[in-house]
Amino acid sequence: MNINKIDLNLLIYLDVLLRECNVTRSANKLNITQPAMSNGLKRLRDLLNDPLLVRTSEGMKPTEKALRLQPIVRKVLLDLEEALQPEADFNESTSTRVFRIMASDYAASTVIPRLLNRLREYAPGITLDIMTPSDVTFHDVEAGKIDMAINRFEELPQSFHQKSVWLDTFVCMMSVDNPIKDEFDLEAYLKAQHIWVSKTGFGIGVGMDPTDVQKLGWVDEALQAIERKRSIRVFTRSYHTAMHLALEQDLIATLPKKVAMVNKKNPDLVILEPPFDIPKIELKMIWSPLLHHDASHIWFRRQVIDVANEFNAQASKK
Repeated sequence: MNINKIDLNLLIYLDVLLRECNVTRSANKLNITQPAMSNGLKRLRDLLNDPLLVRTSEGMKPTEKALRLQPIVRKVLLDLEEALQPEADFNESTSTRVFRIMASDYAASTVIPRLLNRLREYAPGITLDIMTPSDVTFHDVEAGKIDMAINRFEELPQSFHQKSVWLDTFVCMMSVDNPIKDEFDLEAYLKAQHIWVSKTGFGIGVGMDPTDVQKLGWVDEALQAIERKRSIRVFTRSYHTAMHLALEQDLIATLPKKVAMVNKKNPDLVILEPPFDIPKIELKMIWSPLLHHDASHIWFRRQVIDVANEFNAQASKK
């Protein structure tokens, strides 16, 4: 095949078609008519000598050749779009740019307030648009619609850029009136009632099953490793809710130390070390390759890391 005969628009069509697996939705994404999209699919089929999308009882499905081509085409288009990004200087003191960030409850409780204080001082015209994991998808980040996602991620697409923000340990938070605080060992921990709190990744959350340890996360997997299990009374996806519920005399919240420090001055709460080992967790920030070389984005990423480093330095002195 002579590559000179390939219309670049066909690669764009192919990329969207293989992600949507639907001609009408693909046409809407590209803001073209459905007949134009159908004609593009026909030209692609003729060019590649393959049906690419096949109708099944579950809708249109990509062929084996289409699946092989998909990551290659995606990378080619991302590389081209990145290379064509205009280079420009960035002046944070006069900028009125809006940075859209997907931040987990954990990140929103720890990183964002400090980041906002920093922007208030050095970049007063910049606005933050904070979204939750339920608001966005990996495709939104990959397409550059979201400037950055800050969360704990178990798996990530290889195309994303990423950087570690920090590692965090766990602590136990409970009411100052909780009777087990004075003799807090593993047996006391296991006899208590617990608040489960977590939410990672993207998408809408689902109901929790107390018997499914693999989905319960770090704390319960650590207990399973020593063949123990805690009694979970409340499930929540909000750390602020968990910390408020910890005021109850019979509940314990086991949560990352940095978010617990938000309430460290509350005289009604006690923060103690867990009576068993829990692996550290890593907070990461990820972003699209389309934004990697953008001057304003480079500056913004640096601010997030500077804020995280300052947070760590302050925590180490205490």
